[in-house]
Amino acid sequence: MIQKWIDSYRPKDLIETEQALREIMQIITLSGFYRAGFFKVAAFYGGTALRLFYGLNRYSEDLDFSLLAKDKDFALNKYLDFVVEEFQTLGIHVHLKEKIKKVEHSNIDSAFLKSDTIWKELKFEKANFPLPTSIKPAIKIKIEVDTFPPLGFQTEEKLLLNPYSFYVNCFTIDNLFAGKLHALLFRKWENRVKGRDWYDMEWYIKNGYGVNVQHFCARANESKDWIKTTITKDELITLLHRKVDVVQMDKVREDIKRFIPNDEALSIWSANYFKDLFSQIKLN
Repeated sequence: MIQKWIDSYRPKDLIETEQALREIMQIITLSGFYRAGFFKVAAFYGGTALRLFYGLNRYSEDLDFSLLAKDKDFALNKYLDFVVEEFQTLGIHVHLKEKIKKVEHSNIDSAFLKSDTIWKELKFEKANFPLPTSIKPAIKIKIEVDTFPPLGFQTEEKLLLNPYSFYVNCFTIDNLFAGKLHALLFRKWENRVKGRDWYDMEWYIKNGYGVNVQHFCARANESKDWIKTTITKDELITLLHRKVDVVQMDKVREDIKRFIPNDEALSIWSANYFKDLFSQIKLN
């Protein structure tokens, strides 16, 4: 079943096969969380949610979740055994380890899932390219749960059909856009840029999706990056202009290349291009 699932991606090389396998592992993880009742208390958001449920044409690495209500005592660990068992029923051996918090009062509970199944055990008989026979796939998936999230967001149930039919509680598209804009504008990284933020923002705007202003402001208020409870289009565009004027566009392009099938579309990327794009942004 796993082989047929990977074949459905039509991978052309080892890199695309690994990307397909990572995404399959992400979906199996979601199915384990569903069986555990996780989505009664949490919702799925981030780049992987955008790809799986809304058609974003890039791969993503991590699984990001937000609790539906603030809970400092939330324990991710009690859900992890269900995920391991879900993989075992499909013949894939993984181990999941909850990450020890470096900051005692951090709002993020996280764990790492890693595959113990080697490539030859997955038996890709139909692959038309050479595969390693004895090394483990370098696949590790980070799972993060915001246990004390900014609220003011809405969710909806989204259907997945493999490895069986199940629903995932997911942020609606305008709330996903709000979270992405907050990350792009206010991510606390000094020297590192995330090209995926810019790629996703371009995708949202080009596809005509609007930003949930209430949730954006809730996030920005909580991170102390914006003091008002609302924001106008002109104010948001001003923030975006300031950001694009200082970002290193070559590093932005370099970060996104490994996640997309064709990087020719990045040749137009420049400060002026994004400023023109910002004028098309919609606020909900």
